[in-house]
Amino acid sequence: MSDSCCNTTSKSADCCSPDGNVMLLACSGGSNVGQLANQACMELTQEGFGKMYCLAGIGGELSGFVASAKDVPRMVVLDGCEVGCAKAIFNKAGVPLRGYVVLTDLGIGKNKNFNLDRAALEKVKDAACQAAQGQS
Repeated sequence: MSDSCCNTTSKSADCCSPDGNVMLLACSGGSNVGQLANQACMELTQEGFGKMYCLAGIGGELSGFVASAKDVPRMVVLDGCEVGCAKAIFNKAGVPLRGYVVLTDLGIGKNKNFNLDRAALEKVKDAACQAAQGQS
C-alpha cells in the first residue's frame, strides 16, 4: 500500500477529498489500462471519494453532460494510455481538463490482459486521489 492521501487502507472520510464532490471520468478502452481506469473510478465511487460520470456523454456533446463537466468544482480524468482519448473528448467539447492522469505514465504497461492487477489498480486509485488535490 502506498502512503498517498487516499490509500485503500483508509476510509473515504480520511481521504484527501472526503466530501465525495469529485467528478470521476475514465477512458474505458479495450486494454488493461482502459479497464483499470474504469475499475478505479468505480471503486472510488463506491468508497465515497467521488462520483463516476459518463465520458461518452461528453464525447457525444450532450449539453447537460458538457455543462456539468464545465461546472463541477473538482474532477479526475483517467486516460489509459498516451493515445489520450479522454483528453481528445475534452478538447473537442471545449471542457477544461483537470486532474488528468495517464496510466501508462504511472509505469503500467498496456496490454490485452483483462485479469486486472490489484497492485496496479491501487496505484491508479492513489494517483487519482492525488490529482484531485488542490482543485477548488
